[in-house]
Amino acid sequence: MVTRNIKDVAPDSKILVNRIAEEGTLVEYRKGRAIFRQGEPEDAIFAIQKGRVKLTVVSKQSKEAVIAILTPGDLLGESCLVGAAHRLATATALADCSIARLSRKSMLRMIHEDPAVSEAVLSYVLHRNIRIQEDLVDQLFNSSEKRLARVLLLLANFGKEDRPELVIPKISQETLAEIIGTTRSRVSFFMNKFRRLGFVKYNGELEVHSSLLNVILHD
Repeated sequence: MVTRNIKDVAPDSKILVNRIAEEGTLVEYRKGRAIFRQGEPEDAIFAIQKGRVKLTVVSKQSKEAVIAILTPGDLLGESCLVGAAHRLATATALADCSIARLSRKSMLRMIHEDPAVSEAVLSYVLHRNIRIQEDLVDQLFNSSEKRLARVLLLLANFGKEDRPELVIPKISQETLAEIIGTTRSRVSFFMNKFRRLGFVKYNGELEVHSSLLNVILHD
């Protein structure tokens, strides 16, 4: 069984978030609002300061899939930096968000002029690539129970430099099922199990405890 250290998934991206916020425009997005949509021009990069964002893609057959949940410190639309013409996914606020927006031209100028920003971008992209590989390994080798535990811990920012959040914004079991590739009934079963074991607590709000890590580490 493949396991990994969840603390390795989130690099320190404060430099990027702060610089994008300083140079760009801070935009407030209400829950459910789209930050950008699949197919729109790739003309800016975004940095999440508060809230959580869902990335989804729609196939030619109109099937929709959740490909990622991003949290504070994460970037959106970074593919514009390598010349991508159109958005490959739709980004939607899962909760009320504060997100800094910076044009592609301004971001490229910062990268060229500031070595610290350039290094931070490289580090972020490399860690993001590792995260994508880990997501794939998670889907291929881990049980749906472990995949659910991992997603909940990531939503709680477990392992990031900032202190993990005990309470995370409400997220539907349907969305969790889409992320981990299982059914809503299975998510409900495991959530009830996690609650019974004291790993999570929910009654309108969802509390995620660090003891949930035991599910991932247990073979």
